[in-house]
This record gives sequence, structure tokens and C-alpha cells, in this order.
Amino acid sequence: MQLHGGKTTELAAISNNETHITACEMNHIRLERLKYNIEKQGATCIYTMEKDARCIDDFFSFDSILLDAPCSGSGTLNINDVNIEKTFTTKLIEKSVSSQVSLLRKALKILKSGKEMVYSTCSILLQENEEVVNKIIKEANAEIVPIEFYGIEDLPTLPTKIEGTFCVAPNELYEGFFIAKIMKKN
Repeated sequence: MQLHGGKTTELAAISNNETHITACEMNHIRLERLKYNIEKQGATCIYTMEKDARCIDDFFSFDSILLDAPCSGSGTLNINDVNIEKTFTTKLIEKSVSSQVSLLRKALKILKSGKEMVYSTCSILLQENEEVVNKIIKEANAEIVPIEFYGIEDLPTLPTKIEGTFCVAPNELYEGFFIAKIMKKN
């Protein structure tokens, strides 16, 4: 069973419920699970919207954004699944990339100048990660902020083509994922 809102409720916990968090989810069932988990975790600072984040009005302006983009899930695949080729397809990857480009473009548009955002996927594929980020930061007057944290050297990683980004290699302890911190220039 997948937990919906884990990253969102963690942000609320880190801030001691003293920030304003807006969480967008366009799927009604996923939104209801998100609301349930928000309430269960006691996260009182989260406002939820049943909305495709690509369609948020441009008058919104955010100090920071976590874009946990929909993806192919390549970092979480069970390679022993005999039906893997039925669900993990080129079409899925292409659809994911299209959504990611639109979402990242929108996120950078509504991010305040001089502020930072995080782009993340549970994919380990170049085309869903570095290629999407490179494409959008070039057109959005943005730059990569190197990711650094205690213990980073202990994690299994895959090489990335953008210095300062981070990709965890899937293994018996970790699912694979990618993260990039991006700052919108003034």
C-alpha cells in the first residue's frame, strides 16, 4: 500500500505546523487518501486542492515548491515481475516526460524570484530527470543548487549528468529516485 502525503506531512512536521503548505492532487481518490493521512498525522498547516498543478492560476506565488513529479517509477520496479513489459513501456515514459516538462515549467513560473524548489521523481532514467531539468532551467532563468546533506556519501548512487543533482540507485535497501534543487534567478 502506498502512503499518500508522506513528503507533505514530513514538511509540516519539520516546520512544527508553522508554515502554509498547499498540496495539489488531481486524482480524487489519491486526494482523499492524502487528506486522510494529513489528518491522521495531525498536520494542520496543509491546504489541499483537487487540481492539476499545471492549471494553477498564475497569480499564485510560492516561496518554495516540492514538485514530486509523476513518472514511470523506474526506480521502484520489481525486475522479477513477469508482467513488467505490460506496464513499463516507452509510451509511459513519453507521457511522464510530457507531464514533467509542463509541471516543472509551471512550478518555476509560480516560484518567487530568488527562491528554491525541489524537483523529484522515483525514476532513474535520464530522460525523466536530467533531460527534463536541463530543458526547463535553460528557458526559465534558473540554476541548480548543489544538494548536500550529512550521510550523502553512504547512499548508493547512480551518476548524473548535472553536477549537484542526486540519483539513488535501487538496491535491497533503497528504491531509486532522483532529486534536483533549483533556484529561480532574480
